[in-house]
Amino acid sequence: MSIRKKIADSEALLNWAARRIASYIRWVNRNTRWQRIGYEELDQLAESGEPVIVVLWHQRLAQSPYFFPLDKAPICSITSAARAGSMVGRVQKLFGMDTIAMSSHKRHVALSREVLGKMKQGISIGIAADGPRGPERVSSTVPLIWARTSGKRVFGITYSAKHGREAGTWDRLLMPRPWRNEGVFLCREWTETVPRKATEEQIEALRLSLENHMNDITAEADLMVGREPWSPKT
Repeated sequence: MSIRKKIADSEALLNWAARRIASYIRWVNRNTRWQRIGYEELDQLAESGEPVIVVLWHQRLAQSPYFFPLDKAPICSITSAARAGSMVGRVQKLFGMDTIAMSSHKRHVALSREVLGKMKQGISIGIAADGPRGPERVSSTVPLIWARTSGKRVFGITYSAKHGREAGTWDRLLMPRPWRNEGVFLCREWTETVPRKATEEQIEALRLSLENHMNDITAEADLMVGREPWSPKT
């Protein structure tokens, strides 16, 4: 094994990096004047012990530990088993979130069984709809399948910050400035119903509906803080 791979796979180093990233996230949160909009229904469901499915865009992962009211209920985040996704999971665990790692070796049926088991325990599920590798802002059908099977409600959640920059990653990850910033967390339920015996055409229409819902609330959050809304790469 090469020295580079040994370093990359070092538990001590990975945990150190996760703590540094978590410190940045807390620093941003502490030094930003936040608005929290549209959370009334989700907060009530969390307090009553009713799990939900939370959907976000990969681009807005940098403040995801603050998306869900962890003081009221638990949530389990779906991450990738690859190195970057594993780091996301490590960071989220430092905030008290549970995680399930997806991998190419884990069949979708097995993953869905694990997810549904969590929801039966009263644990909400969070997923980046365009993760783990994109394409950017193209929703998968996974949240729809889980909504159909579980019957649980789906909430889109996003955030934006006035000062920040986009990383040079496939998702253009938004990295907020960690001092004297203004930001907004925006939560809105996706109210479409996924039929138990939906056709492929219905699933595709619902997938596009969820995708548009996420783009709409993210653009709304961006405009609230004076940020130029996302547009596809040309």
